Amino acid sequence: MLHFSRLKMIAILLACLVSILFALPNLFTKEQLASWPRFLPTKQMPLGLDLQGGAHLLLAMDTGELKREWLQTLRDDARRTLRDAKIFPTGVGIVNNHVQVRLAKAEEADAAVRELRKLVQPLGSAMLGTSGEDITITKGGDGTILLEPSAQGLQQRVIHAAGAAIETVNRRINALGTAESTVVRQGADRILVQYPGLTDTKVLKDLLGQTAKLSFHEVHPTMTAEEVRQGRIPTGYRIYQASERGDEQGAAYLLRETPVVPGENLVDAQPGFDQRTNEPIISFRFDQAGARRFGRFTQENVGRPFAIVLDDKVLSAPVIREPILGGSGQISGSFTVEGANTLAVQLRSGALPVKLTIAEERTVGPSLGADSIAAGKLASIVGGVISMIMVVIAYGTFGVFAVIGLIMNGTMVIALMSAAGTTLTLPGIAGLVLTVGMAVDSNVIIYERIREELRAGKSAVSAIDAGFTRAITTILDSQLTTLAAAIIMFWLGSGPIRGFAVTLTIGIFTSIFTAVTVTRLLIALWLRSERAKPGRIAVPI
Repeated sequence: MLHFSRLKMIAILLACLVSILFALPNLFTKEQLASWPRFLPTKQMPLGLDLQGGAHLLLAMDTGELKREWLQTLRDDARRTLRDAKIFPTGVGIVNNHVQVRLAKAEEADAAVRELRKLVQPLGSAMLGTSGEDITITKGGDGTILLEPSAQGLQQRVIHAAGAAIETVNRRINALGTAESTVVRQGADRILVQYPGLTDTKVLKDLLGQTAKLSFHEVHPTMTAEEVRQGRIPTGYRIYQASERGDEQGAAYLLRETPVVPGENLVDAQPGFDQRTNEPIISFRFDQAGARRFGRFTQENVGRPFAIVLDDKVLSAPVIREPILGGSGQISGSFTVEGANTLAVQLRSGALPVKLTIAEERTVGPSLGADSIAAGKLASIVGGVISMIMVVIAYGTFGVFAVIGLIMNGTMVIALMSAAGTTLTLPGIAGLVLTVGMAVDSNVIIYERIREELRAGKSAVSAIDAGFTRAITTILDSQLTTLAAAIIMFWLGSGPIRGFAVTLTIGIFTSIFTAVTVTRLLIALWLRSERAKPGRIAVPI
């Protein structure tokens, strides 16, 4: 247990040296780090919103829009299902928050209900058991069938949409080049976004304020929007207004409501410039399924226009000159360079499943952060110094070895957090202070075990070896218990709770390493020097 090969000693010393190098940049300013040699690490530990200030946005989901889209999808699915079953209703439409199906023959009602039941999905899971259905189907006596989303089904849709929206918001924010932002769900239909270090929220609001739902629609071959406004809109079609940054502002288009290629088939979008006009454009690319659909549609509709729609607004309606078979193309419009970049990020990160509106907006100043950092530093220094003094008083020379291990433990925690880009929050500082106490506990367990072995009459070498060997089990058991609690906090918690859990988890591993490896190496080196001296070895604890 006390034997260290040359290779193992070099590995331990190298780990300590690397930790010092990665922790060192936190003692200097960014201007000073800019002059460092390139081969040295310069990454600092990022500070959270509570320490350096920044933007705080609370986004609210439009659950009404989510329900409307669900009803539209349900209407289209019901029409298609009945058509596949050779049942042809006289009308399928949305009436008062439900889909109404009117049958031409009342005797087909039972068969129609059986077919429509295929659209119903059970709620819950196979493992935990189902808890109802997402759609209720009611048969009327006059040949009508009503399909209505259930309250539990809508709630599940909101939960799934919130999860998808969080992923999309995360991708959009990360595209700005930050790893410090926090995006978490708050309540049933709200999302909290915190962006440390950002004082101007305009860029963030522009990035998050647009759903960026891109789709490609067929234009009605014979009728225009102006003609339809004087009569009745054909089934399956809808009037779309032109976008403010589109080719023809103020125009209206009659488009098929079901897109030829939905935005889900878009895999990439990059800003660029038109080679002829040098205007900002956005180049896009479909996946294989989208490329096949788009290629087939353009082959069948050469000479006819099709519309590029972004968030229910028509960006452009170009005429198909020739089949587009490569699965890629470009979007032009009244874009600025900044606008093209922002829209490309939005399209590339995916469309938001539901519209988000800003319910609360705050810019947090760094004054509270400065006070928090000062208080955290003071607490860390006072707690660390008192712990070190008590350990040295209680265990003498071995206490000095423990102090070196404590300093190395704190250095490793900071180094790992800096290298991984883990954001330090105020609860994280509390976790950092707590790791110092855990590292002291590990040394106390080892040293008290050595004392017990010495009292039992064992020699110095045997007592030290037995102390480390038998204390490791106790240390691992206590640290694993703490690790389990930290994992649960990270899993179920959010924001500050996660920050505390991350720092605590890193501290658990570093405290075990320093107590069992670094401190043991120092004692082994001391023991080797004492053996070279004449006389019996006296353990100074």
